[in-house]
Amino acid sequence: MLKFLLRVGVYLSMIAVFVGGVAAFGYLGSQKAFWGSVRKEPVPSLQGMQKPEHDPNKPTVAVLLGNENTEGLDFTIPYQMFSMTGAYNVYAVAADNQVKTLTGGLDVVPHYSFQELDELLGRSADIIAIPFMTMGDPKKYEPVREWILKHKETTLLSICAGSDNLAATGLLNGKIAASHWQTKWILTKKYPEVNWQWDQRYVTNGDKMISSAGISSGIDAVLYVISQKLGEPMAAKVAKEMNYPSYHFLQNPKIEPFYLDYRYATYVLNNAFQWNKTKAGVLLYDGVGEMAVASVFDIYSDSGTTRVLSVSRTDQPLVTKHGLNVIARHTMSNLPKLDKMIVPGTEAKLRATEEIKSWNERGNAMELQFVHADSPNRFLFEVQLEDLAKQEDLLTAKHAVKRLEFRADDFRLEGNPFPIETYGALLLTLAVAVLAAVYMDRRFILKRKLPCCAHRSKTLS
Repeated sequence: MLKFLLRVGVYLSMIAVFVGGVAAFGYLGSQKAFWGSVRKEPVPSLQGMQKPEHDPNKPTVAVLLGNENTEGLDFTIPYQMFSMTGAYNVYAVAADNQVKTLTGGLDVVPHYSFQELDELLGRSADIIAIPFMTMGDPKKYEPVREWILKHKETTLLSICAGSDNLAATGLLNGKIAASHWQTKWILTKKYPEVNWQWDQRYVTNGDKMISSAGISSGIDAVLYVISQKLGEPMAAKVAKEMNYPSYHFLQNPKIEPFYLDYRYATYVLNNAFQWNKTKAGVLLYDGVGEMAVASVFDIYSDSGTTRVLSVSRTDQPLVTKHGLNVIARHTMSNLPKLDKMIVPGTEAKLRATEEIKSWNERGNAMELQFVHADSPNRFLFEVQLEDLAKQEDLLTAKHAVKRLEFRADDFRLEGNPFPIETYGALLLTLAVAVLAAVYMDRRFILKRKLPCCAHRSKTLS
């Protein structure tokens, strides 16, 4: 009996060590690549970097950047949408002027430091948009927390898990708040004084404190603020220009909340066991749409299946459609091997003509993929989710839909039913673990007599 238990223990231990170890290594590496991507390439000179012209007659929106990583769509949704109104000065603002990174590895340069913006305005910004900013090091987050508290009387808008950052200031205590559905188990314990709402796309505490649920819900929250500040026709205009399919949530943000299900297991396994990740380049160019480029990083990178690399013709900062400064990590001359090259933005074929020409002149056989320009009348998430399903599989794409909290139903996912490569790698790891256990079993247990067994044999004789 003892020998049997030892053998079972060996098999279980080998499976735990091999499968658990490989899974932990893969998962942590994938998560670091998305949430902790750090620029290792030299930063080019930022002298003469362009800033949007300040109009003292317009109200100002400050969109925050953290000292660690900032969630890409959480940042670009308010940045682009408030810019689209033409009614605001919209600035990327951080504790300092150093290059900051959005999730997945998109590098951006703040327009102003907190101190510089305060000196420019001589007062608080009219709206402060708070995306999710990682807070692994509390000391690095402290300047952000202090600046929010300094301007606590202005309109505060948190996007997705940016409510975590807002709650860290204590300003949400005793108030209602929304956040991403995956943060439910963390935030309810971390901030028990906050009345968390999980069945609303966005919630308000008067007109000066608004928070949204997961990622795409931030669109509804921004539309709400625009409708309150500039009127509902302006909100409708912005939504129409974006081809946003869920405008009705502005009037009625109530929803059925999401919960963990089998698709989350696929997400975890992709992160842990998708070893041969697709390498996708994203071509940056002057005039690229902010949400378009960030959505490529968000939708593909956080699936656990893809590494997205920013590429441009130059290592100098580029200026997006609404004046955000971005820097690519690779130029066409030092480009690693890629599996696909995505050119984001509905106007890519017009705005990226020099980049497209340069790409073709270099003799690249890889065809450029115009994910948005080939479908200019569709909302940008839809075509990328469909492409992800074809690139990977349905389960991966369906989790991406859920992660975005994207609730439109006018797009169609087609592809393999599940991630064959991921499950194949899992089975291979399991097989290696079993073979190792068989070896240990035969080498150290089966051929040896245990002390109790030897004593019993001697007694019988």
